[in-house]
Amino acid sequence: MKSYSIVLLFILSLLTFSCSDNLTNVGTNLQPSSDLISVGTDTFHVSTQNIFVKSMNSRQDSFLLGSFYDEKYGSTQADILAQVNCPVGWKYPIGAQADSAKLVLNYFSSFGDKSSPLNVNIYEMNRDTTFDYSTSYYSNLDPALYTDRLLKIGDRTFSATDANNIRKNSVAFKLSDDFVQRFFPDTTKSYYKSDTAFVKRFFKGMYITSNFGTSTMLNIGETGINLYYYYHYYEKTQTADLRDTIIKLNRNKIFPANQEVRQVNRFMHPDTASIRYNLEVSKEDTVNYISSPANIQTRVIIPLARMNQRMQDSIINNKKQKLIINKALLQVEARDIDEATLAQPVVTYLMLIKESAVDRFFNNNEVFSDTCALMGTYSASEIGTTGVYKYYYTFDVATLVANEIKKSEQNKTALPADLKMVLVPVRVTTNSSSVVTGVKQQFLMSAVTIRSGNELEIDPHTGKKVTAPMRIKMVYSGF
Repeated sequence: MKSYSIVLLFILSLLTFSCSDNLTNVGTNLQPSSDLISVGTDTFHVSTQNIFVKSMNSRQDSFLLGSFYDEKYGSTQADILAQVNCPVGWKYPIGAQADSAKLVLNYFSSFGDKSSPLNVNIYEMNRDTTFDYSTSYYSNLDPALYTDRLLKIGDRTFSATDANNIRKNSVAFKLSDDFVQRFFPDTTKSYYKSDTAFVKRFFKGMYITSNFGTSTMLNIGETGINLYYYYHYYEKTQTADLRDTIIKLNRNKIFPANQEVRQVNRFMHPDTASIRYNLEVSKEDTVNYISSPANIQTRVIIPLARMNQRMQDSIINNKKQKLIINKALLQVEARDIDEATLAQPVVTYLMLIKESAVDRFFNNNEVFSDTCALMGTYSASEIGTTGVYKYYYTFDVATLVANEIKKSEQNKTALPADLKMVLVPVRVTTNSSSVVTGVKQQFLMSAVTIRSGNELEIDPHTGKKVTAPMRIKMVYSGF
């Protein structure tokens, strides 16, 4: 009996072990091999290039004026061509006479050396060419189409510290007497029927440009012509000699350069050729440059076909599996960040956009889309607990890459070998809920140097140079 019990226990233990083994593998055994989920990770290097931008198209809410030189990014010169808005339906009092006029520039801020002198000249736009409000104008337009610079109506040399108003930074230019007489209309006629009539028949606008100074840039917020006039008011009073009292009244009328009329900020970079040459000669390909307004941008070339092939080879066990790109992070690392030595403010927002879509995107006032244009915000993180920080912009290109692959499959066309993207500095507006409502190319001074596709860095552990280029880190799956 005792031996029988031992044998029975042995048999039961074998059965128990067998059941446990079967339960452990039951899920795998019941799941067809075609339903297995494959997960993969990979890193893809991208190639990068500096590209020099000739112009940009943007309706701005403020304007740069002046010149600034940066040894790394070159010179930027900013001029303004502006129409002024007429007071539609306005009529001057009977007998009104012109007294004087001045152009007032109110600026939000100044950039560069506030004490450096800046000479500004103002010319009347006297050519037959006029702005059309609905037309898009690029920032490299030729002022010679609008003015021959023979009608100089004002000039002044000043510095950014010469603000003459306590509540706002402001500089005023006394306009010429000849201009005042031409600008003041015949009060017996109506010159203010519409903005169009005013511009075409009366005053086409003005060209505001700096003549010398390479260290100061003003961010102009408000511009306008103040016309001062006077007239006599006869007040009937019973004086001793029974004569009426004559009172001289001084008044002024403002003609603002606002959003109801056309204004264009002209940007020029006269030493682009030398900056390009210096980069080519130095063979400095471990970094790329980004600078605004309309100066240098960086092209990022994503190896689309190679990425797709590697992912397909990695996870596709049979034709029934479908590729899913879970994450594809492109980190653009900023270099040489030292706020104490930077000549220009660091770019806050970078947009990664298809190169073929740049003009369309800004001309149509589009917003960010993860299949075309992505936003990266300037961020910082500490490297371990070293107290050393790295600065970067991050873009998740997963949906962008997946969409390109999907289009190729649907259209039954070969997937392009590369996808050309551009890093563009932008300004972003948001609503009270922090939702992006508008995107424009950055027209204020800003710049950043970034790690390129060929960057080398020093390994902190070995002290040796190691390859650490800009790259995309991907997580993908197939099922």
